[in-house]
Order: sequence, then structure tokens, then C-alpha cells
Amino acid sequence: MRILITGGTGLIGRALCGHWKAQRHELIVWSRQPQKVHALCSGALGISRLQELAGHPPLDAVVNLAGAPIADRPWTPARRRLLWQSRVEWTRELVDWLGTLSTMPRVLLSGSAVGWYGDGGERALDESSLPGRTDFGSRLCAAWEHEACRAVQLGMRVVLLRTAPVLAPTGGMLARLRLPFSWGLVGRLGNGRQWMPWIHLQDQVELIDFLLRREDCAGAFNACAPHLVRNAEFTRALAQALRRPALVPVPAWALRLLLGEMVVLLLGGQRLEPRRLLEAGYTYRHPRLEEALHHLLQAPGNLLR
Repeated sequence: MRILITGGTGLIGRALCGHWKAQRHELIVWSRQPQKVHALCSGALGISRLQELAGHPPLDAVVNLAGAPIADRPWTPARRRLLWQSRVEWTRELVDWLGTLSTMPRVLLSGSAVGWYGDGGERALDESSLPGRTDFGSRLCAAWEHEACRAVQLGMRVVLLRTAPVLAPTGGMLARLRLPFSWGLVGRLGNGRQWMPWIHLQDQVELIDFLLRREDCAGAFNACAPHLVRNAEFTRALAQALRRPALVPVPAWALRLLLGEMVVLLLGGQRLEPRRLLEAGYTYRHPRLEEALHHLLQAPGNLLR
């Protein structure tokens, strides 16, 4: 297949490129820094403008993963503008361009996040649940998905992937947590009862590949592991995997003072089920947290095998 990827230099995008290059797919990455694409994305072609593809053979699929990291910095007005531009406006430009093509790709798989549901509290959630829309993160995801869904009018199959925090051997949430946990400096966040969906990077890559190939799969899918845990359970499992104590709970008031509205990412949660993926027949490589952490932190070799 000829696949156009946005966000290809990010954590998930780099892993996807490696996975698909091994399958001999032809990969093109739309990036603000195309000169870095070849080295970071397993030899993929980097482009800075979609118009550079004029005269090229038609695309088979588009995977839209672009977006500045949402949890790296507090949501100041400037940061909100960047997050909105890098997701909503970037996706709008992509779909507008798709509408100019004479031969349409068959499928658009577009990123979203479990933050679409907002803070769900104790409510059981799946893809049929209503959106949150009460905080910036949920409004951002709703607008992001709205722009992607315009491709349905072009005759494309559209898949919306609501991704949980991704656990990976390098980068992502686990990399940020590993050092303070290794020192025993972090414990549960707040009361630790908030639900905490997660997914192993290998499953994230393989379920994207699965959904791209399944012509009967369209609409929203929750990219999270079926073994859902609360924050306190996640904290204990990570501390045990690192063979360290989790000594210092972080009080909710301190997080609110430090992070403002972004605190919903840490003190909020989603009691989330990947119902549609399971019904479609996807089989998880790493369904349970303890095994996933062991695989990422202890197992030698290529962790995407």
C-alpha cells in the first residue's frame, strides 16, 4: 500500500513506520521538518506540503496522527492555540486537500484521544457513550473528530481512534514516570481512585494496522487495553515492576495549583471498554497491565515483536 502519514515522527508514528516498512509498504510522511523524516521514520519520504504529491501515484490510505503533545505543558492561551492548530486545523487542511484528488484513498484513520469522554467518573463508557465537552481536552477531541468526519462525504471510510496514554519503552508517559518512580518519589495521584485507561505501544501499532485492513470497520474505536485499572493500581504495578516503593502520594490540591484545567488529565479518568475492537476480533498482545509493564521494563530485545 501507499500510505500517507501525518505525525509520523512522533512516538506512535515512528513505530508504525518501522512496522509497515518491514511489510514493504510505501510510506510518505507530511511533516513540518521533512528533512528529519528519512532518519526517524524508517526511510519514509518526507514532504512539507501536500501539493508535493501532485503527479505521484494514488494513495491507498491516510493515517492522521498529527498533534503537539497535550500533556507536556500547562494549557496557557498560547498552548491551547498550538494544540488546536496542530490537530483541528491540520486535519481540516488534510481533508480539504483530499477533496481535490481525482482518485480518493480508500480509508482515513484519524487520531483522537480518550479525553473525548472528559472525566467520566464511575460511569462505564464505550464508543456509544456521549462526549464530555466540559473541559478543553474533550472539546479539542470533538472538534478534531468533526474535521476528520468530513472525509465521509468524499466517499472515504473514516476510522476515529480514541487513544489512551501509550506505554512504550522510550518516550511517552512511561518515560516521564520512570525516573521519579525509580527514586520512590511518586505515589498515587489525589485519592488514586480515578480510572486510568492505557495501551501498550505494540497493541497501538497492530490495532491501527488491523483497522486499516478491515473494510467493515468505520467510526470510533477506543484504543485502550481491556484490563482497566485505577490510578492507585497503576502506581503499585509500576512500582513493583521497577522494584521500588511508591512512597509519596501527590495531593489533588497541589496538582490543581500547578496544572490548572490540565489537571483533568491526571485527576480525571475514564472507565473505558474497547468494545468495538473486541467485537471486530482484535486480539491484544498485552491485555494486562502487569505483563505489559514487565515486557516494557524487563524483557530484552525488540519490544515490538
